[in-house]
Amino acid sequence: MLPKSDIDLSRGVVFQDQPTLTWIADPVTRRVRGRGDGWEAIRQAVEIIVHVERFKWQIYTPNFGIDYEGLLGNEPGFVASELQRRLVDAFLPDNRILGIRDFTWSFSGVSLSASFTVCTVFGDVPSSLEVELR
Repeated sequence: MLPKSDIDLSRGVVFQDQPTLTWIADPVTRRVRGRGDGWEAIRQAVEIIVHVERFKWQIYTPNFGIDYEGLLGNEPGFVASELQRRLVDAFLPDNRILGIRDFTWSFSGVSLSASFTVCTVFGDVPSSLEVELR
């Protein structure tokens, strides 16, 4: 037997975005300095997504972070293009993030440095990362 309800869905369902209010960590003092919303919250989310390796930490869901597996030991050009694709993939689960642009990379010694701009509903967030290739 199915449960009965008085909810009328004939007029459709309205989806509302929830606030992005979150605890903001100060990178200098390494302490929580309060709560933030909007651009500040998405800036912190971008920073965490870029620096958390996907599937490595049980505290995060499997769709959170970026997958660095398989980049080590490959040619810089391949790593740069694959890194750009993986960044786009890492940002897909967050509906506040619209995409990335201005992806540039440089190779120095054994590391590849990349900088890019993350386009969000709250404005652009500049970001960068470094990947060891050996």
